[in-house]
Amino acid sequence: MFTVEPLELSEDERAELERRANAHTSTVREARRARVVLLCAEGVALRRIAGMVGMDQHQVGEWRRRFLANRLEGLGDQPRSGRPRRLGHDQRLEMAVIATSERDPADPVATWSYFEVTQELIRRGVEVSVSQVWRVLRAMDIDLSKVRGWLNRRDDPAFWERVRDICGLYLDPPERALVLSVDEKTSIQAKQRKHPDHQPRGGKWRRREFEYIRHGTASLHAALDVHSGEVLAAPIPGKNDSTNFCAFLDDIERAVDPTLIVHVILDNGSSHVSRQTKAWFAAHPRWVVHYTPPHASWVNQVELFFSILQRKVIANGNFISRQDLIDKLLAFITNYDQTANPFKWTYAADPLVA
Repeated sequence: MFTVEPLELSEDERAELERRANAHTSTVREARRARVVLLCAEGVALRRIAGMVGMDQHQVGEWRRRFLANRLEGLGDQPRSGRPRRLGHDQRLEMAVIATSERDPADPVATWSYFEVTQELIRRGVEVSVSQVWRVLRAMDIDLSKVRGWLNRRDDPAFWERVRDICGLYLDPPERALVLSVDEKTSIQAKQRKHPDHQPRGGKWRRREFEYIRHGTASLHAALDVHSGEVLAAPIPGKNDSTNFCAFLDDIERAVDPTLIVHVILDNGSSHVSRQTKAWFAAHPRWVVHYTPPHASWVNQVELFFSILQRKVIANGNFISRQDLIDKLLAFITNYDQTANPFKWTYAADPLVA
């Protein structure tokens, strides 16, 4: 068995080694090395120490030699071999400054990419590759490949008043009144797949051929009865203009009990705020219009139904003609109305406080 003379430790060294071996803040490596030296100081054989601390016998001997040569400092990690950094602090900082700055408005290239940042650094005399720029910026948590949308909403005093008014209709509707959420879903493409999908199998997703045949587009007017969940819809026969919108309002007017007040929720689309549409509402005094604030489509509940329509019919649909698309949309809505339920609206109509 490989044995060596016991180490001699000062009181301070022993106290520090025992602290490292037992402290919860020590790393596993620090604790092992401290135990190796303490066991060597007790005269335990190197092979036995190796089994006790989970090291190779030669590693135990190496830590013993390093302690003898440099005492406690010898138990630290030595600098690793490898090529030193080619880019210094100033060059890395310059890279970050370029990547997070606005480009010249006159430049036809709108935003920075890793290639453009590299070219700019080379122009400034910094020799660097695209892959180096990517690694350095990603280490700084700067990603040039993604964009997140953001809206700087105007500080409109009427914003929350409108939101509170509409949410009040959802939560506490007036008596003898109908609350309708109305909007259009436009430019729905009638796409016919050239080849059928391959259905999903164990461990495999549904597979879909990229090629398709276009058969034009269709648009749809829809009115959601907020408190029953039922939807009245009609295809738009041409442009999404005031004339067609007023014709849809005429359809609703004929279908609704004449003794009810109709509260209609609309966004600020051109066909909703035109002179012709406002004249229609003036000629039908039982209709009360509530306009959503700008950039607040989430207030209009019919958007929730359009989301269902998109997922259930449009996104994965196969339509052999524009009329086939319209027929399937209307058939879905007819079936939907058989089991329709109102959406559970829990928003309190108060501004969010950071």
